[in-house]
Amino acid sequence: MPEDQSIISSETKLNRPESFYIPSLDGIRAVAFALVFISHIYNKNALGGFGVTIFFFLSGYLIVTLLRREAEREGGISLKMFYARRILRIFPPCYLVLALALLLNAIGIVPGVRNHSAVLAEIFYYTNYYEIAGGNTTPKGTAVLWSLAVEEHFYMFFPLLYILLRRLYPRRFDQVAILSGLCAAILIWRLILIIHFQATDTRTNMATDTRFDSILFGCILALYGNPMMDGSRIREQVWKWILLPISIGMLALSLLITKNDIFRETLQYSVQGIALFPVFIAAVRYPRWLVFRALNIRVVRFIGVLSYTLYLVHYIVISTVSHWSHEGALARAMLSLIISLVVAIAIYFLVERPCARLRRYLRSRAPAELPESLASDVYSASRAV
Repeated sequence: MPEDQSIISSETKLNRPESFYIPSLDGIRAVAFALVFISHIYNKNALGGFGVTIFFFLSGYLIVTLLRREAEREGGISLKMFYARRILRIFPPCYLVLALALLLNAIGIVPGVRNHSAVLAEIFYYTNYYEIAGGNTTPKGTAVLWSLAVEEHFYMFFPLLYILLRRLYPRRFDQVAILSGLCAAILIWRLILIIHFQATDTRTNMATDTRFDSILFGCILALYGNPMMDGSRIREQVWKWILLPISIGMLALSLLITKNDIFRETLQYSVQGIALFPVFIAAVRYPRWLVFRALNIRVVRFIGVLSYTLYLVHYIVISTVSHWSHEGALARAMLSLIISLVVAIAIYFLVERPCARLRRYLRSRAPAELPESLASDVYSASRAV
């Protein structure tokens, strides 16, 4: 969700970390947000879950693309700068939205019972496990922060894992094999939880240890067959007319089989993660193809740019509008969308863009780091956190 791209031409190669623009990906963000928004209006959990899975996949893909490019160009990865950029990207909008929600809740505008333990969970990014333990988020609408907790755990640990993989297994094929094994292990863990322990769907849907594979699938694409960095031996027509239709069929089927609890909470996440590979590859390689042109419409792309803040605010707005309004679902949806867009645009210009300029400044001021050992990288990370 919170990954960003500096806007340069679609033909520009990756010259430095976080200085490229991938066509269609902002459009995909917009689609993912639309799925989540519709699910919260009409209580369509399958759609919202799929939207979150797309966000997870995209996070893994973009972050590892940036880490890989930095490692290949600079000879190493600056964890200090990585964490600094993530903090500037994630924390300001998130904490601002949470603070506004708490303030409006205190004066009676935003519904929800104040709960200090819930607020602490939201501040320190363990909302997902807090909700699994039976806690209720507050103010109402901040429940979406569970997915940010999963992503934050990914940002904390995966760069260290990636550095370790690069040192122990320099071949990217071996790195992909290990990450694929982790995806398989997480699927097996979900099966054990559901079949043997009769775990709740909240446990398998929200926990980092059961949803990490949704991000890892994106990481795998970034490492091998990356459409922005690697060539492909598969012909264009095969991607467009065979692999893409198959993947779309798999995604549609995964959304239709929702009554089977075992499939929904175990295999569904894996099927969707695998099926997203051709979608992302085709969208990045062929952005001007008729199927993907809509993703590149300026307004769609701008919604994608706003998607992180929209994701943060939309459910709070929906919950508040539903609390105070008795209009139909469509009227509430339109009002909620308008309010969410206004708030997101304000935060984008007042908070996100200044933070983006600061990230670029830090990047320009930081000397290239060429770590000599894993210990030096871990030391840099400890100083950054």
